[in-house]
Amino acid sequence: MNKARFFIYTLMFVLFSSPFWGAQSSYPTTEHLFIPFLQDTIRTKRASLANVASNDTLSQDTIKTKKASLDAPVDYAANDSIVFDLSSNRGFLYGESNVDYQTMSVKAENIIMSMDSSIIHASYAKDSLGKEYGHPVFKDKDTEYEMKTVSYNFKSKKGYIRNVITQQGEGYIVADVAKKNADDSFFMCDGKYTTCDNHEHPHFYLMLTKAKVRPKKNVVTGPAYLVIEGLPLPLALPFGYFPFSEKYSSGILMPSYGDDMDRGFNLRGGGYYFAISDYIDLALTGEIYTKGSWGLNARSTYRKRYKYNGSFDINYMYTKYGDKEIPEEYRVAKDLSINWTHSQDPKANMYRTLSANVRYSTSTFNRYNQESLYNPNVGTSGTKSSSVTLSQRFPNSPLSLTANATANQRTQDSTLSLTLPNFTVTMSRIYPLKRKQAVGSEKWYEKIQMSYTGDFRNSIETKDNMLFKSSLVKDWKNGMQHKIPVSATFNLFNYINISPSFNYNERWYTNRIEKAWDPTLNRHVVTDTTYSFNRVHDFNYALSMQTKLYGFYEPMFKLGKVKTIRHVFTPSISLGGNPDFGNPRYGIYKSYTYIDGAGRVRKEYYSPFEGQIFGVPGRGQNSSINFGFENNLEMKMATNNDSTKIVSLIDNLGVNFSYNAMGTKGEKWSDISTNIRLKLSKSLMVNIASTWDPYAYKYDPINKLPVKDGLRIQKYGTLSRLKSTGYSISPSINQDTFKKWFGRNEGSKSEDKSTDEDDDLNSENLDQQEDTPRTSAFASKKESAGTYDSDGYLKNEVKWNLSMSYGMSYGYSRFDNISNEFKGELSHNLTFNGSIQPTKNWNLTFMSSYNFEEKKIPYLNCTVSRNLHCWNISASFIPFGPTTSYYVSLRVDSSMLQDLKYEQRSRPSSFDPNWY
Repeated sequence: MNKARFFIYTLMFVLFSSPFWGAQSSYPTTEHLFIPFLQDTIRTKRASLANVASNDTLSQDTIKTKKASLDAPVDYAANDSIVFDLSSNRGFLYGESNVDYQTMSVKAENIIMSMDSSIIHASYAKDSLGKEYGHPVFKDKDTEYEMKTVSYNFKSKKGYIRNVITQQGEGYIVADVAKKNADDSFFMCDGKYTTCDNHEHPHFYLMLTKAKVRPKKNVVTGPAYLVIEGLPLPLALPFGYFPFSEKYSSGILMPSYGDDMDRGFNLRGGGYYFAISDYIDLALTGEIYTKGSWGLNARSTYRKRYKYNGSFDINYMYTKYGDKEIPEEYRVAKDLSINWTHSQDPKANMYRTLSANVRYSTSTFNRYNQESLYNPNVGTSGTKSSSVTLSQRFPNSPLSLTANATANQRTQDSTLSLTLPNFTVTMSRIYPLKRKQAVGSEKWYEKIQMSYTGDFRNSIETKDNMLFKSSLVKDWKNGMQHKIPVSATFNLFNYINISPSFNYNERWYTNRIEKAWDPTLNRHVVTDTTYSFNRVHDFNYALSMQTKLYGFYEPMFKLGKVKTIRHVFTPSISLGGNPDFGNPRYGIYKSYTYIDGAGRVRKEYYSPFEGQIFGVPGRGQNSSINFGFENNLEMKMATNNDSTKIVSLIDNLGVNFSYNAMGTKGEKWSDISTNIRLKLSKSLMVNIASTWDPYAYKYDPINKLPVKDGLRIQKYGTLSRLKSTGYSISPSINQDTFKKWFGRNEGSKSEDKSTDEDDDLNSENLDQQEDTPRTSAFASKKESAGTYDSDGYLKNEVKWNLSMSYGMSYGYSRFDNISNEFKGELSHNLTFNGSIQPTKNWNLTFMSSYNFEEKKIPYLNCTVSRNLHCWNISASFIPFGPTTSYYVSLRVDSSMLQDLKYEQRSRPSSFDPNWY
């Protein structure tokens, strides 16, 4: 029985493989090409009818009449020579030859044409060193192949190819033996599919034992297995399907797996991608855990050219933690996250714009979301802000309308501040008294200008789980505000600008409150709320004057390259005031008397509209004088090329304070505000703002509060005391910064010059670069070796950058009863991030901050990546902090094979022990 099986298997192998052996053995020795499916049927008919021709001349005439011909002429050319062999009726083309027939063309170093049939054979050549060159390039319509040998039949449009390379989508198909069909598809055996452009020795490929390729459509393969660096791996597929499309299409999204100690093994990111249209897509994915947790996600992007673009991302998670048998540890969370961005192209509508940036999530979403566990930026985000804005401008009108909705969310305490809606009507500046047809000079009253802003707002501040349980009337705050500013600008003596102004504000509220003293609670409480229409108004007036004074100083003695120092002094003074809106006739404030806990009779003032959305005017009459002084100091310096440049010494130094003549004792002088702005370089500016307190203080034992005790200059002899200050600086340095600081100018100039010259040459020879000769796919891929120094050593430039952000603030914190002074508190904030690239393929990035109070680094996020040509390996890790974790990924660069990867991550768990 075994012998019979062996005989049958041997016979089947010989029968199926004999056509290939015959074609392979006859190809280099026989005079004609005996490839069965390439043979021209005309040759067979002529040979069979030739035996009859000697006896029947009618047969010969019939053969000549029915002789088939090609549908179009065949164009051929050769760079070296063309030789015709009349005995075999063949043509030989040598040296960069090409043959064109209809939409098909073949280019090769050597081409053999059969003149009495429709078959050509193309092959490469070898130079004196045995190096191959001039590989055949076969092109049919838009599909191009490169191979080592090809035999093609014009009439049947079939071909026999060896060692073919073609690019399909992001990958390359390399086949040892292939047969081209008339429909442009081809069968192949022992093929390779890879995204590595090193075709001779790819770093990885899928070995396709047999496959069918439909160019620009798909590849269907039988058994296939993965080969990495020439080593076959036991990762095999019984069959495979690789789609190719110039347009995006729908398809399945493969999930990634993981392990979570609390929720169990999981599959994440699996689902389906819908290519809805050319303008919008949709990806529906989900995640599932073995301990009962699950989640759904809908993600979409949309874009319409010259109209709008945006994206939205909706997540819903159902999370189970702990064990039901232990109630104190078992918990169930339902979380929702919505992210939406939308922007409108300015060319779409010049009068109407819509923009949106929505980021909303429940308070526990980041705690259970897998992404936040490995991204410290997400996990440490304390606030989320969202806004949707619609703006409408009216043509030939100063009016414009804006409607927006905003939401601010604090994840620490799940507080949500929502404003919905907020309508704003704005009238830009107009001149109501200006003549439409002016005759003569402009009148003073024509300079009067006014504008209007109307704002309707509806808002609430609550917990996110109580939002939909709130009452629109009792819990939401709403109102409308009207602002009408009127002003003008006049010039006095050609040097002083005088600007009078008048501002009117009116607020509309829908409720008012009544307050009284509660002796039981020992505090003021709201006793009644009345819902009705209420009107609150106030106004103020001002008169300001401003001028500029210039001072120049030219050094009497040579002071380096300094030529002139200029000082610009800008003083300003303004008079302003408003009446006392605490007067009962305005109806804004009310009062009542009560007896406090100590038995003293007191009087309390309150406003029935306090706590409203637009606030209330302040009590007390105001008649103030505001002083402001701005300074700018610049220096003109000579340069080496006989020109000058301006250097800023002090970009701005300002002092502002005011005096209220109608204020009570201890309230007449305001705090003194100072600010200085220094421009150290084009990209580095330092801005320091400070507030100075001119009053001294003492402790009131009755009220247990510090009170003002006269001016500080009268009591201590000092003008003021620092009350608060702060500044921030964000420098950024890299390897180029060090070159500028410590490098030689000559070298940098020469390098810049050479770079500029190269850019000019590149721009001038742009057309020539487009005509550069085609690079063969069989050519060995060599990476650029880099540049070398004068001694012949390879120069490896280490690229790096470091960015820091440092902020400092100082302010009053508490009052010392013994020294009668406020104690100041100093706070710092430092964050830094950077990257270093020691070689061309290695890259390291890091991000961290420093906590000055705890004197430690709260977290450190690092990422190391290595470019492996067609692969990439990266490792992200947080070695310490509340989100300690790591993530290692080894994946193919191509998005086509994004599921060909290896991932390893830490197992996040609230039950993991903390090892110290």
